[in-house]
Amino acid sequence: MAGPEPILEVSGLVKHYPLTRGILFKKQIGAVKAVDGVDFVLARGETLGIVGESGCGKSTLARLLVNLEKPTAGSIRFKGEDITRLSGRALKSVRRNIQMVFQDPYTSLNPRMTVGDIVGEPYDIHPEAAPKGERRRRVQELLDVVGLDPEYINRYPHQFSGGQRQRIGIARGLALRPEIIVADEPVSALDVSVQAQVINLLASLQDEFGLSYVFIAHDLSIVRHISDRVGVMYLGRIVEIGSDEEIYDHPTHPYTQALLSAVPEPDPEARERRERIILSGDVPSPTDIPSGCRFRTRCWKARERCALEVPPLAVPEEFRRTAGPAAHDSACHFAEERSVVPAESPPLPGEEPREERA
Repeated sequence: MAGPEPILEVSGLVKHYPLTRGILFKKQIGAVKAVDGVDFVLARGETLGIVGESGCGKSTLARLLVNLEKPTAGSIRFKGEDITRLSGRALKSVRRNIQMVFQDPYTSLNPRMTVGDIVGEPYDIHPEAAPKGERRRRVQELLDVVGLDPEYINRYPHQFSGGQRQRIGIARGLALRPEIIVADEPVSALDVSVQAQVINLLASLQDEFGLSYVFIAHDLSIVRHISDRVGVMYLGRIVEIGSDEEIYDHPTHPYTQALLSAVPEPDPEARERRERIILSGDVPSPTDIPSGCRFRTRCWKARERCALEVPPLAVPEEFRRTAGPAAHDSACHFAEERSVVPAESPPLPGEEPREERA
């Protein structure tokens, strides 16, 4: 039986920022590899969560998806059409269908504009979406949809709390009735009690409007509440992707295992049984990414092969046979190994011994 129809297909997506030296005669001396070969498919009506540490390329990926940045290479296909090649009216039409909710509700809203002007601003760019005589009514409807009093239309952002400001941002994202919303850490700046309200709002809006989400966050517990599938990013690439059950209950990539071991566990017995994985070393610079597997410098499974071969994001054949339904894409040469952190982890040839993991 065929699965849901794909609405967004990302293939080989790359964004490098050149590093230059000199004033008059600039010479490129390297590049910041913010996004370095990302592949995924978003199905219609699905929520794909993207998680990872700060600096792994999540926000750059978000800006690429909504065409605020032009990729260095790769393609982004919306309903089969590569939007990275579009310009002018064709690009404007696509942008109407892919909207963004920004991270910080305090800085993403113009303090000099009323709520009515902020939410109705997309209609200035796409006047065909709402005739001038209907804009006020449309804006009030949007405020009501996101749980705000329509009478707030003439207030300014400083008169609202953080959670209310994020609702205003969500209303603005919904103004053009998009098919996809890219939410870039939409609750990270909010109190914990407000985060749940915004997450529940996004879930109800998805059902009401048939939205597809790319939900970006660094908090794995939040992503689990809203996502159908989860992709884990490290140094510009997705290193593991699968359903939320596969990722949270059967993680195979060492980086994912380390992230999940840091998620707070409310059950004292489960907390005692779980082994905390503390990674040694720092995240390598995106200007000097390690050869082979980019996680190998912090990985307890690392062997000589990891320095020589880039692991593909796929289901290893050995893991497919042993894991059965839990098998999913993982960029690890040894994903089928179920071991956690060994007492001793031998260094790769030519490397200094790694610090012992706690």
